[in-house]
Formats: sequence, C-alpha cells, structure tokens
Amino acid sequence: MQRSRVSSRFAVPAALALGLLLGAAGTAAAHVEVESPSAQALAVDAEVAFSAEGESSTAGIADVKVVLPTGLAPADVTLVKAPDGWTLTPTADGYAVAGPALAPGAAADWTVKVRQLPDAASLVFKTLVDYSDGHTDRWIELPQGDTKPEHPAPTLALRPAAPGATPLAAAGASASASASTSASASASASVSASASAPAAPTAVPTVAVADAPKDGEDGTGTTAVVLGSIAGVAVLAALIVLALRRRKSPSA
Repeated sequence: MQRSRVSSRFAVPAALALGLLLGAAGTAAAHVEVESPSAQALAVDAEVAFSAEGESSTAGIADVKVVLPTGLAPADVTLVKAPDGWTLTPTADGYAVAGPALAPGAAADWTVKVRQLPDAASLVFKTLVDYSDGHTDRWIELPQGDTKPEHPAPTLALRPAAPGATPLAAAGASASASASTSASASASASVSASASAPAAPTAVPTVAVADAPKDGEDGTGTTAVVLGSIAGVAVLAALIVLALRRRKSPSA
C-alpha cells in the first residue's frame, strides 16, 4: 500500500515532464521545408515547393515572406500553386505570398517557378511566417558549428550543374536591349522622315503697294484730271509757237 502511494506520488511529475518534453519536441519539429525535383545548379524553370507548418491552435497563417538567396532576383520567381485566394508579390529582397488566413494549425503550402537556379551547392531561403493574430515565426537561423538552430532557415541542397550548363542572361539585360533597339529604330525613323520631308518654302520679301482707292472710288477721276492737265499744257505750247511764228513773219 505504501509502495503504491510512492509510485503515484512520482507518476504525476513524470507525466508532466513527459508532456513538456513532447510539447517542446513538437514545437521544435514545426518548421518551414523546401524541396525541388530540379534541385540542380543552373537548372532552368525549376519548380521549388515550400511548406510552412501552422504552429498556432488559435490563429492561422495569413502570409509568408521569403528572402531570396544570392543569385536570385524577385523577377526570376513566379507563382505556380498556393492556397486558395493567395497571390505572390515581389519585394525588395524576395517575395511574399499572402491571402485569406488559413485555419489554425493548417500548413501553408506553395510552389514557385525559378527562371534559373544559381550555380551553388545550396540555397538558403530565410522565411517569416505571419499569423492572423499578429504573431510572426522567424525561420532565419543558420547552423553554427555543431549547434542546430532553434528556428532554422529552410535550405535546399543542389546537385552540381549539368555538363555544358551556362547562366542565362539577366532578365533586365534583355529588356534593356529591347528598349535600346526600339529607341534606335524610332530615332532612325525620325531621321528618315526629316530627310524625306519637302523643304519649307523660302520667304518672299513683300513689296509696298500703293494704297488702293477708297470705297466708292475707282480711280477714273484722278486719271481724267491728269490727262486734262497734259492736254492743256500741249495746247498752251502750240499757241506760244504759233504766236512766235507770226511775229517773225513780214506780212504780220
């Protein structure tokens, strides 16, 4: 009887300790995973799948922010699959997937397509998981020696690049080249148009013109006066000549 009491006395603390241990193990087990069937350096159009486990029993995951590793740009990533209503938005250093909050405890699973994986041995995707109650889980820690981090960042190991694989040209470079080509074409078209356009007519100097007759005047009166004056002078000159001749004549 006494042995039974002693056993029961230690049974409760042991159960509590086991519960705490299991709870701690459950918390540590929850994390963000990443995997890809195309996990190879320089792989093109590689699909990379992520899964963020829901750790809260009272709030659901509302969005996830991912920091891209060196060699990947936000423009290189497009969304393939995500929870209903979720969309991908590029950020300054990566991307975010967000939408209606999931049910408490539900995992957020999404897949993205990467234009080309970098030439590296592994890729680290630091991730922030935001819950509907404002809480954030930060899966951003890296291993330090033999110490395993409590909140490890999801890491994708890559196989060596295939023989002959080469890096693709940056997406921005092709866009810039296209814009430059368009600009050159526009400039050429403008020059051609200017060369083929007829020359502007040379300005002709204006010559002052005498004032036109006023309203109601046709210029006839002025002409008549001038002609009359000329005729009068001619008659006067003829009379003077005739008088001089008579004065010189003996019969006169």
